Amino acid sequence: MEEIRINKYLASLGIGSRREIDKLIEEGKIRVNGEVISAGIKVTDKDIIEVKGKKISKDVERKVYYMLNKPLEVLSSAKDDRGRRTVVDIVKCKERIFPIGRLDYNTTGLILLTNDGELFNKVIHPRSEVYKEYYVKVVGEIKDSSIKKLEDGVELEDGITLPAYVKLISRERGKSELMVSIREGRNRQVRRMLEAVNTPVLVLRRERIGKLSLGKLKVGEYRELTESEVKYLYSL
Repeated sequence: MEEIRINKYLASLGIGSRREIDKLIEEGKIRVNGEVISAGIKVTDKDIIEVKGKKISKDVERKVYYMLNKPLEVLSSAKDDRGRRTVVDIVKCKERIFPIGRLDYNTTGLILLTNDGELFNKVIHPRSEVYKEYYVKVVGEIKDSSIKKLEDGVELEDGITLPAYVKLISRERGKSELMVSIREGRNRQVRRMLEAVNTPVLVLRRERIGKLSLGKLKVGEYRELTESEVKYLYSL
């Protein structure tokens, strides 16, 4: 019987992403055959695995893939200790899903949710170089020099950003609209980039992840990904 690294094995069962599973292992919350384990061990279907005291069923859960247009003031997480609304609360399905990546609490737009840990790793891995496109409305008439800085890379407290693609939509009456595409996933990155060039953000909405776009999906609405969309994500 084939042995598989435990983070990959549990991810295939929809328990979480490999990163989340590694964290649970570090916290001593995963046992194999009654023993607390360390990262990197391999398991088979014969092993008895417990996550946070609960025995894991070996029945493989149906893989599901959703696109959500996240509303304002909704957390991009599976749950919240303070009882705030999360993206998982919005998408109604029997499978235990989790978001791929994050959107800020005050940012709307496209976010993907799944129970497929393998796909999670493909999308968020730096090698995938998936561009995320954002519609941004900012205070003031943004300068050409500021756009150039965004395109070249902006100095933030956690280092210089990678070059961005910027398309100016409008620049009038004390506000500007633009599309910004980045391929990093730092915390609040787009907001911080615009603040670094002295143009505070008024509205921020993610429109696209790679080739996937919101289309006509309204705020708060969600749909399952098509087979071709899932294949595209796996091709990254």
